[in-house]
Amino acid sequence: MYWSVRRELWENRSIYIAPLAAAAVFLFGFLISTIRLPDKMRGLSALDPAHQREAIAMPYDMAAGLLMLTALIVGVFYCLDALHGERRDRSILFWKSLPVSDLITVLSKASIPLVVLPLLTFTITVALQWIMLLLSTAVLLGNGLNVATLWTQLSFLQMSLMLLYHLLTVHALWHAPIYGWMLLVSGWARRAVFLWAALPLVAIAVVEKIAFNTSHFVAMLENRLSGGGVEAFTAPGSLPMDPMTHLTPGNYLSSPKPPSKRRLDGLEKSEGSIRNR
Repeated sequence: MYWSVRRELWENRSIYIAPLAAAAVFLFGFLISTIRLPDKMRGLSALDPAHQREAIAMPYDMAAGLLMLTALIVGVFYCLDALHGERRDRSILFWKSLPVSDLITVLSKASIPLVVLPLLTFTITVALQWIMLLLSTAVLLGNGLNVATLWTQLSFLQMSLMLLYHLLTVHALWHAPIYGWMLLVSGWARRAVFLWAALPLVAIAVVEKIAFNTSHFVAMLENRLSGGGVEAFTAPGSLPMDPMTHLTPGNYLSSPKPPSKRRLDGLEKSEGSIRNR
């Protein structure tokens, strides 16, 4: 299993090159933005602590969001090519000659988007945020400003732990059916893997809309692609990485239906009772 995972990393360098490239681009933009950082910190002194924290943490949350989006895109394209690529270039004939079972092969490929990518994204994100923090500290000290507000408002350790929780729950478990479907299509389709993965979903949505004039399947796909955070967090703040966010893993693992859907069902029942009355 260990060597099978290493083989995937050798053959698919985009797994770690793409997040590193995204981090480098963001760091370059952040480096330019530090020119206005002293004026920004002077202006924050008039705000309350909650708004200070939101303004200070915004670039750090944006960095985490960019890298999580990059990991999702890399995971999708990796799964589409994971099994199809070996059959296309006939390298599967060589790997089938080795004493490695099909189970280990599939598990090693599934572990990339479910385990390796989240952990790799977490490591790169934390390193990027630390570099951003050190650069900000150096710029503020160079301008004779106090850095206590910057360090106290960030709560860096708590923010990192919440990022890890978010990656392992939302970006691994919540997206697992998507990765599983794409691995299945990758192992079955002979060509045009992306079309074979997308067209059945589009067909189901169109048939449902024509036959029943509903869009529950589209809502489910949308929630599966962009949801999960509502169930995993109780966030009074703006983003899941906010220190005021409360983790709710029990609700996330036990809820059969997302809260947004439950609220819609409740509204529909309320409207139905009003019509009856």
